[in-house]
Amino acid sequence: MGIFDKAENESTDLKGKVKEGVGDATGNDDLKAEGKGDQAEAGIKKAGEKVKDAVGDVKDAFKK
Repeated sequence: MGIFDKAENESTDLKGKVKEGVGDATGNDDLKAEGKGDQAEAGIKKAGEKVKDAVGDVKDAFKK
């Protein structure tokens, strides 16, 4: 994945944390749940990035 994809995923994670915090502070359960969902989405994408990076590392090892 590119640097922009990684930055976007970090942004989504941060946005989710903010939403969850605001939802918790205001008693808005829907906003809190939405924030947790954003964080989960970012976590899944980050895991995918790690897999792609690992596959790339393996490919690079065989090219040498």
